[in-house]
Amino acid sequence: MTSPELKPQRHSRASGRVTIVDVARLARVSPMTVSRALKTPALVQLEARDRIAAAIKQLGYVPNQAASTLASAKSQVIGVIVPSLSNSVFVDTLTGIRDSLNQHGYKFLIGESSYSPDKESQLISTYLAHAPDGFLLSGIEQQDALREQLATHNVPAVRMFDLNPGNSEVTVGFSHEEAGYSIARHLIARGYRQPGFLGAQLDPRMMKRRHGFRKALSEAGMNPEVEVLTPVPSTVELGTKMLGQILQQAPACDAVFCCNDDLALGVLFECQRRGLSVPGQMAIAGFNDLPWSAFANPGITTIVTPRYDIGFTAAQLLIKLLRHEPLETTSVDLGFKLAIRSST
Repeated sequence: MTSPELKPQRHSRASGRVTIVDVARLARVSPMTVSRALKTPALVQLEARDRIAAAIKQLGYVPNQAASTLASAKSQVIGVIVPSLSNSVFVDTLTGIRDSLNQHGYKFLIGESSYSPDKESQLISTYLAHAPDGFLLSGIEQQDALREQLATHNVPAVRMFDLNPGNSEVTVGFSHEEAGYSIARHLIARGYRQPGFLGAQLDPRMMKRRHGFRKALSEAGMNPEVEVLTPVPSTVELGTKMLGQILQQAPACDAVFCCNDDLALGVLFECQRRGLSVPGQMAIAGFNDLPWSAFANPGITTIVTPRYDIGFTAAQLLIKLLRHEPLETTSVDLGFKLAIRSST
């Protein structure tokens, strides 16, 4: 497409710095229209976008890539929101997203929500100013206002790490409730009589694992109330403290399901410090199968989660949405595996 011919213009500031007013004057539009074109180009008429893109290029107001974005109404950028950037669980997923998007020439913006729905909404509002083509979000519990915002801007999104069958939203993950249920059934089959649950962060997916764990115990006629919960993030140090708390609450507790592997490692360290044999006096199960779980002594029984595949698959589905290609299903269950090791 040939850019419209524009007459040379003087900069509006003595400093020589190009402003949005300069762009608007040269493109023969209002500054508000230029601002809207930069933030949400799809809302600006094509002819006006062409003039704005040409003015931006001529004046050097923004890099040429931005001008290209305006002309096509496609940024080739995906917004990605994850709960934590320090947790290797989400780093694995980001790697999958990167590998998937690289195949199609997309880049991505990464945001950290810190498990806060409000912060997630704020990040998405900020990223919408960059006119992303779509979003990859964590979980299915987004606020209604956020859903309306994405719909208003006509920006598709794929939800990761959980499932929402029967809903029109596209999700990629596995059943956290079934994962918790399978751990409990394993401990029951092993003959443990009073398993307990250690939960941190208390995000919705962790609470689903807890629900599945408690369901299996109740079905077996066992007490599901042996547990310690805290809203603080899970760490190895926290695991050492939570073992003491659950033993104080229920001295006969002979097995624990930890909501994450880092808690499980802390429990293992504390058992060793107290002289409790594992699994003889205390069985330990974790979640996520972090790289060191298999190499602890004893190796930690855990749920293997498809973290990389979740990111890769979610990105592939988003690309299909952007290309208006049909999806076989809107809820992709990648499943999980129970890795039984010597800690149970």
